[in-house]
Amino acid sequence: MKVVAFGASNSKDSINKKLATYAGSLIENADLEVLDLNDFEMPIYSEQREQSEGIPQKAKDFSRKFQDADLVIASFAEHNGNFTAAFKNILDWSSRDQREVFQNTPMLVLSSSPGPNGASSVLEIAKNSLGFFGAEVKAGFSLPNFYEHYSDSGFDFKDPNLLNELKSLVKDI
Repeated sequence: MKVVAFGASNSKDSINKKLATYAGSLIENADLEVLDLNDFEMPIYSEQREQSEGIPQKAKDFSRKFQDADLVIASFAEHNGNFTAAFKNILDWSSRDQREVFQNTPMLVLSSSPGPNGASSVLEIAKNSLGFFGAEVKAGFSLPNFYEHYSDSGFDFKDPNLLNELKSLVKDI
């Protein structure tokens, strides 16, 4: 099974990239590819820029990553209750090349934050909007208080119910 995972943040130490990678590692015998949004950094989208310069190759490369995927795992950071500017810009550019960026691939959407809300606002936005871009959203999971469950040595869920919920979602997909 080909799994593509990413944290929808351009933070070099993205907790959401760590969560997406961990969720991907729970799938036995998966061929896991982890994307870094920094590899897809582009100028801010505008119609004028698209008309004068065309669609950047990085936008095309991003959507091509999902061509052969059996599952996409995306974990969303929350900036002011919404997608990060980095992810939104990549989505804006990529959807100009191919509207169904995620190419009708099943998707598990996750979110996390250091606080008790677990970025649940952006998780709801992702669940409700990514279908317009070819994601077949199957399930969502929010991990609150990230650093209570993660240290430099890796994940150690303090709440076994959260770990069981995540494992169950991954297994069911």
